[in-house]
Amino acid sequence: MTETSDTRPADGEARAPRRSLLRTLLRYLPLIAPVLLWVVPCWVLLHTGQDWPMPVTLTGTGLFALGLVGMPLAMARGHGRRQEDRAAIAGDTLLGVSWVLFTWSVLLGVALRPALAVAGVGEGQDRARIVTWAILGVSAVLLAWGYTEARRVPRVRRLDVQLPRLGAGLDGVRVVLITDTHYGPLDRARWSARVSDTVNTLDADLVCHAGDIADGTADRRRAQASPLATVRATRARVYVTGNHEYYSEAQGWVDLMDELGWEPLRNRHVLLERGGDTLVVAGVDDVTAGSSGLAGHRADLAGALDGADPDLPVLLLAHQPKFIDRAAAAGVDLQLSGHTHGGQIWPFHHLVRLDQPALAGLSRHGARTVLYTSRGTGFWGPPFRVFAPSEITLLVLRSPNAPART
Repeated sequence: MTETSDTRPADGEARAPRRSLLRTLLRYLPLIAPVLLWVVPCWVLLHTGQDWPMPVTLTGTGLFALGLVGMPLAMARGHGRRQEDRAAIAGDTLLGVSWVLFTWSVLLGVALRPALAVAGVGEGQDRARIVTWAILGVSAVLLAWGYTEARRVPRVRRLDVQLPRLGAGLDGVRVVLITDTHYGPLDRARWSARVSDTVNTLDADLVCHAGDIADGTADRRRAQASPLATVRATRARVYVTGNHEYYSEAQGWVDLMDELGWEPLRNRHVLLERGGDTLVVAGVDDVTAGSSGLAGHRADLAGALDGADPDLPVLLLAHQPKFIDRAAAAGVDLQLSGHTHGGQIWPFHHLVRLDQPALAGLSRHGARTVLYTSRGTGFWGPPFRVFAPSEITLLVLRSPNAPART
């Protein structure tokens, strides 16, 4: 088992200032972010010595102003009470475009012009225009590539995970993890069917969905989620809620997944038995469930493990990696999570790290607990993935007590 470096220390004193900083950022983000995302690239591309013809400057500035006004309005109509899918698509796309333009305006705007000066390339106006065209070119390439990455069927990521308490009879159990499918305004029913077909090639004993199925109610997104009924597993198909279910009638999603043949693990467990050995497969509601107002919805690890033999190994499904502190304290062997999307559009992962203890891959927590964080199977909001590829994950569980493999 190879550990990734995409983790931060689980130190309570270190987390407190970060959480305080995150709360402050989130409080003012809706006001500050749109201004920065549109004003900074507008200034760098048009008003830093390029001396464009007046029609070019006016037209470009007008387009950025339109984005600054239009993006929040479209997102409000798309994700607010009206839930207009066309508005959501427009707003989400503008958000992704502005983020990429902002990122590369800052990076290339700061680095490229001095580099050109040192290299003796051009004069002031020429250098400014070279920077502009470089930013536009890089952004266009990344957006085209990122859109393709977001809409493709994810690659399968396969890894072995050794669990010291796993019985020899369970060696080689194949666990497939999908998460964060985020069926939403863009109709992805065909994509959903292709994901299910890919999962069915992996000969899984256990298939897990770690939440954030969709953005929208089960009634609105049923057609996109329905192909999940075709997913095959020799032992079980299990599901836990993510935070986005609690934005859109979570109980409806629990009921639909049950209808599609998946077993919702709402603070409960099932047993996976093979070769005379047993694995406890448990699941908890998302950590946001308790504040949702839905009766009976909350993250309850004690309830999930109630009645399980404490000497048996435990695989836990919890949507957010931040649940790992509670899982490690309870001696869980393996937690499977999603939520982070691996940052989705670089360098957003730096903000994700403020809120979560892991970004992607395997990490160790406590004396024996291993966390696997998936980058997610789909995407949220902006239909782009830049340097954060989606995944379908195949984890092969290994026992140290199994006979040597040849």
